[in-house]
Amino acid sequence: MRPEDIDYEQRFVRALSDESRYQRFMHQLPELPPSMLARFTQLDYDRELALVAFAPDRGSFVGVGRYMPNADGETAEFALTVADAWQGRGLGRMLLERLCDCARAAGYRTLYGHILNANRDMLGLAERLGFTHVGRDSDVVTVARTLQ
Repeated sequence: MRPEDIDYEQRFVRALSDESRYQRFMHQLPELPPSMLARFTQLDYDRELALVAFAPDRGSFVGVGRYMPNADGETAEFALTVADAWQGRGLGRMLLERLCDCARAAGYRTLYGHILNANRDMLGLAERLGFTHVGRDSDVVTVARTLQ
């Protein structure tokens, strides 16, 4: 992800179904407000990363995976979104595996994620990739994977 990808990112989020946007942001969000859009496209590349899957024939993002550092400097939090038409094709797995590899190479020890309990597909993917449940409240499951 680069700053000049701002329009791609906004179109990607707008094109998601209401359910996919809710599963990613955990509240209704029809589009990214300017502050979030800037935050998502203007990264501190020494500490965080956003990977995109781009479909040239569609001229659009079809998946975005990112990690952001936690305050301890040793762990990071991931987020992953795949366009509705591309779900179930292995793209999420590929992005999350790559995020784990990149976070490990950046020196992070553990990658965390917060996933809605109702998002069974994402929870299943996380489990298949070695994430374990480390916390739960009524709506959200926290998963973690040791990277080193």
